[in-house]
Amino acid sequence: MNILVWHVHGAWTTAFVHGKHRYLVPVTPDRGPYGLGRAQTYDWPASVEEITPDQLATEPVDLVVLQRPEELELAETWLGRRPGRDLPAIYVEHNTPKGDVPNTRHPMADRDDLLVAHVTHFNDLFWDTGATRTTVVEHGIVPPRVSYDGSMARLAVVTNEPVRRWRVTGTDLMPQFASIAPLDVFGMNVQALAEAVELPADRLATYDLPQALLHEQIARRRAYLHLCRWTSLGLSILEAMTIGMPVVALATTEAVAAVPPEAGVLSTNLGTLREAAAWLIDDPVAARAMGEHARRAATGRYGLDRFLGDWDRLFQEEQCALR
Repeated sequence: MNILVWHVHGAWTTAFVHGKHRYLVPVTPDRGPYGLGRAQTYDWPASVEEITPDQLATEPVDLVVLQRPEELELAETWLGRRPGRDLPAIYVEHNTPKGDVPNTRHPMADRDDLLVAHVTHFNDLFWDTGATRTTVVEHGIVPPRVSYDGSMARLAVVTNEPVRRWRVTGTDLMPQFASIAPLDVFGMNVQALAEAVELPADRLATYDLPQALLHEQIARRRAYLHLCRWTSLGLSILEAMTIGMPVVALATTEAVAAVPPEAGVLSTNLGTLREAAAWLIDDPVAARAMGEHARRAATGRYGLDRFLGDWDRLFQEEQCALR
């Protein structure tokens, strides 16, 4: 199949394009948000091809994967065909709802021409999509090429825009854990974090690294700290588990389903989480054992073969439904 899909979320798209299809990724001269093209810091297969809006008008696209409301109009304009009517269209919802939760209406609510595919069951439960059909395709992980080392008695955090997003990403909670062990925070736009949370350099360090180096570095930290209050299930926590890292996380959104008790400590009680972080820092043997449970749990539930198989079945169903 020839599948049109925008490059929006690097880690998710990386797993998605490892399937058996031909993936057409829009590119524009400015490589802006609707024409980013191929990833620069992720390893994508040769089956992912950049394509300009002008080229799409004559390209034999079989199915469109949408991820933002604006893409519906863009696809119709660029293809000269209406997604959901002239060819199958699936809208992937990556995020938790915002605003008046749990009454938030999805932008694709009450449509008979689309299928909304949520990445977690939590999101499917909380979004109000009205009469629009929905399904869930849980995340899949391209296995990181490193294994847990855990030799550094530090806590790893992966987050993007932690200053701007603040309470959403649990940035305000970081000082409570930095008092237990130094934090190493990886992600985009983390440079101003230390000043924002008022932590000295010996308690917090920040890094913006390519994906391969990111995995190599977090694997050396003792445990993975996940402080997100209200985000969809971050792929970074699944990658950390796949590496073999034990997890200390807020028991919110889909994390409670993704991390079984033997793989980490989850709670909404910050005291419990601080105690867990201190325990793992002080007991590297226990940390390694818990991390091994995390690795097995993540590879079993979020393996790439299961993920791609789920998507292939969905593609076939949507093609048949439109005939």
